[in-house]
Amino acid sequence: MEQLVSNYHSVLSTSFICERSPVPTFPLNRVRFISSRKHRASSSLRMAQLGSNHDAQNPVIQQKKVIITNNHGEKLMGSLHETGSAEIVILCHGFRSTKENNTMVNLAIALENEGISAFRFDFAGNGESEGSFQYGGYWREADDLHAVIQHFRGAKRVIHAILGHSKGGNVVLLYASKYHDIQMVLNVSGRHNLKRGIDERLGKDFFERIKKDGFIDVKNKTGSVNYRVTEKSLMDRLSTDMHEACLKIEKGCRVLTIHGSADEIIPVEDALEFAKIIPNHTLHIVEGADHSYTSHQAELALVALNFIKTGLQQDKDSP
Repeated sequence: MEQLVSNYHSVLSTSFICERSPVPTFPLNRVRFISSRKHRASSSLRMAQLGSNHDAQNPVIQQKKVIITNNHGEKLMGSLHETGSAEIVILCHGFRSTKENNTMVNLAIALENEGISAFRFDFAGNGESEGSFQYGGYWREADDLHAVIQHFRGAKRVIHAILGHSKGGNVVLLYASKYHDIQMVLNVSGRHNLKRGIDERLGKDFFERIKKDGFIDVKNKTGSVNYRVTEKSLMDRLSTDMHEACLKIEKGCRVLTIHGSADEIIPVEDALEFAKIIPNHTLHIVEGADHSYTSHQAELALVALNFIKTGLQQDKDSP
């Protein structure tokens, strides 16, 4: 089991001053974190140990398969970590990822061990969900998230927070800017400037090539096509303005941005930009963490849980 890292910093957007934060006392030592990319859902269940809100007489909560139809008639496949709590946290995966991503599974298990229900799902065109993969589609995925939230609200659940990693971080911020019905958002390693990072995947001449051919096939090392980027999907990404969207997030919405200082895909400077423009914002830099939090899964869960549980307590204390 990896050791919890205690020397992290919280950066508040209002002051941009780094402060050493005390380590919250959540029983993450009772959770085994997945470090391998390959796992099965059954193995993740075995790794979920009893947390502080469960006693020896209570069984480990089982995951439930949930199917939700989005606005395009596509079935979105998800896994519900049901604890019986009224509150639920929705987890959103990143670019060309799935609900089975290590970070999604580990966060869901950590929440479950704290007695908080969690739901992780595949966006349309990803994982087990129906639909075609799209290179852009940021606002479309925000609408997928809306369908998920509406489903659980229809079941009388309280959506306490939405959390997204990488592209999922962008999606949860876009959702908050459009729907204004969520009071807590966790943006884990989202990208502020969507015009950046394209040439690393598509090549520096991507714009000329896609204008000429109408698409670019992104291939792996063996020459097989991983996915196709159409001109429409590229323009969808280029036209998605995160800066403008974040300015529309209401002050009553608490936003936490978590970012690794050693992120090799999205530079930590993007996190600083979010801190400048989102009104009710807290920034936490995880020292030494890469984009996937490969060696920092425990600290990521620790920081996210602290923010979520603090919000829960504040909501209970408010008149």
